[in-house]
Amino acid sequence: MIEATTKTVLITGAASGIGRAAAHRFALAGWRCMLVDLNGAALEGLVARLPVAGDAAHIVRVADLTRPDQIAALAMGAPVLDAIVNNAGMSDSSNVPLVEQDAAQFARLVALNLDAPARVFATFARSLRPGTRIVNVASGAGLHAIPWRGAYSPSKAGLIAQSQTLAQVRSDLCVTALCPGFVRTELVETLIEAGRLDPARAVAKTPLGRMANPAELAEALYFLARDGAVPLNGQALSVDGGSSVYGGSAACAPAAIEPVPLDTSLELDVVDDAVRRWANAARAQEGAAYRSTLDASVLDAAPGQRLAALHTAAARFASEHRRQASLTLLLPSPSASTDPAKTDWRAAGDSAAARMLVSTLACEWGASGLRINAIEVSPQAGEAEAASLMPLVHFVAGASAQFLTGQTLRTAV
Repeated sequence: MIEATTKTVLITGAASGIGRAAAHRFALAGWRCMLVDLNGAALEGLVARLPVAGDAAHIVRVADLTRPDQIAALAMGAPVLDAIVNNAGMSDSSNVPLVEQDAAQFARLVALNLDAPARVFATFARSLRPGTRIVNVASGAGLHAIPWRGAYSPSKAGLIAQSQTLAQVRSDLCVTALCPGFVRTELVETLIEAGRLDPARAVAKTPLGRMANPAELAEALYFLARDGAVPLNGQALSVDGGSSVYGGSAACAPAAIEPVPLDTSLELDVVDDAVRRWANAARAQEGAAYRSTLDASVLDAAPGQRLAALHTAAARFASEHRRQASLTLLLPSPSASTDPAKTDWRAAGDSAAARMLVSTLACEWGASGLRINAIEVSPQAGEAEAASLMPLVHFVAGASAQFLTGQTLRTAV
């Protein structure tokens, strides 16, 4: 799909892995890419293979993002930006305990993973269009501590918090963090070859039973850089095959089915609530399609009955789909009321239990290619609010999000 007008995205760490895949995805959609990396030869090779929209030639910048002066120099002659994808990052392969690392080793990783995204934003703050999307590539390691990787987990946890705070400070923008799971990038391959990562053990912690392809994360970055991501402002999106929600002691089963192509069309059935606000999300498709269900029936359940309603919806979906499909549930967002007189403490655990049921089902279904996610919405949402969520619904439900499962997303509308 080509964008109607040429937009410009800045992608750091663009010469390899997720960054390179993102450059291809944005360029294919007609965006101009400003590509930043330390590896100039790889950047030149990449840009030579990218499609170009009209006269908006892609831009190459070679820079060491651990150096503030080189980050500042990026703004010279730079175009106005519609999106920034802070993807550049590094891990620690030394296997040296944290307390035995010298200050320079520790600081270099932090400078790239945590400090550089903030400096890139500050450098281009005056070159952003209204509503610019800022997407910071964090990691599942920012949600759980990974030992023997230096400051990798702390730096990524810091980047998630930094993204959430920037979203509050700059409400005129849309700021999100992406938390990938195990992805077959050059970095991961290096860890595997060095014996630092066992791919079988990694898959055993991933309910979908496989690692992701970089193109799957590129699809998530492309979505987060567009208007449909606005309801996720200030959030971290975990595209990790369910690894962030898995807590079992047994190994996850390997995937029993290959993912479908990421551009497979969406066939979306809708199980609506009583008000029928979500029927317009439905998409019928003849021939090969990725089968999905949007179920809003839990919105009709009374407090205290939502867990049971969700279980019924999941059982209904499972009776109709055995493999390679997705279920997206709409759940009532938590009440903002702090008035004790309006709060039924006996039902207080219902919503939390429902969210955990989503995660648990994702862990049980993963090997068969069945996905389940939830989106929390206001029970009073009208047609306009429902319409604003349609791009998010279609992304979560569709084939381009096949490594997204077990997540409950809170929306800002």
